[in-house]
Amino acid sequence: MTQERTGQVEVGSMDIHQIMQHLPHRYPFLLVDRVTECLPGETLTALKNVTINEPFFPGHFPVKPVMPGVLLLEALAQATAILTAKSMSDQPTGDTLYYLVGIDNARFKKPVAPGDQLILKTELLRNKRSIWKFDAKAFVEGNVVASAEITCSVQPVS
Repeated sequence: MTQERTGQVEVGSMDIHQIMQHLPHRYPFLLVDRVTECLPGETLTALKNVTINEPFFPGHFPVKPVMPGVLLLEALAQATAILTAKSMSDQPTGDTLYYLVGIDNARFKKPVAPGDQLILKTELLRNKRSIWKFDAKAFVEGNVVASAEITCSVQPVS
């Protein structure tokens, strides 16, 4: 599903197979299950279904499983990578990688547990050459559970 909007193409959704074309991550580190909305150069909304089968839950924590905060940030960073790929005039190839270069103002508001569905929302703040900065937030049931400003860079594989 595509439609014109402000000179950009809006992407209605992406399934896991389309996501894997834009991210090099694979199980157990692929943390985006579906993109529900994307406006290249502006915003992206994605989701991650959190299940008890996640490989980190047996150790974090056995008596009350909680998704690690660093993995919440990683899920947000993966969402920004997809938005970057969709926003670039030249799509990344196997000759480029998307590197996380900074996380500012990270905040964790509520724990994320098995059975939760994370809604990942990212907004492009600015882009200069290969550096991309985003405002990113993760929600569960409409409540912010984590937020951060994420800075990334697209670089050639060396």
